Amino acid sequence: MSCIFCKITAKEIPNYTVYENDAALAFLDIHPCAPGHTVVIPKKHYEKLEDVPAEDLAPLIEAVQKAVKKLKIALKPEGFNIGLNNGEVAGQAVPHLHWHIFPRFTGDRGGSMHSIVKNPGNQTVEQIFKML
Repeated sequence: MSCIFCKITAKEIPNYTVYENDAALAFLDIHPCAPGHTVVIPKKHYEKLEDVPAEDLAPLIEAVQKAVKKLKIALKPEGFNIGLNNGEVAGQAVPHLHWHIFPRFTGDRGGSMHSIVKNPGNQTVEQIFKML
């Protein structure tokens, strides 16, 4: 088992657990981008979101929600950015599905999800829609 997140769920590597259920583990990121930066991972190894069976998603999202609630009580942030990097080109550094929870505070110099990519492409929304 070479996946660092699989090693964390197997308790081979310690972590600072924020929340845990049978399917997921939420823990503080050891290289935080914000105070309380938390990572939520499935205990089963899935590389990307589209690899997860639909019936396994509910307890993963529940773990994200429960972690947010705990962070909100403890740190009292004014908001959160919650997202995942799905694939290497999207910034996924660990090939194990994981959500990032960033508590947000006024003046923290962070941006919105819209600040991640600034490349709308050459096709219109209508052209993209027809491709779908």
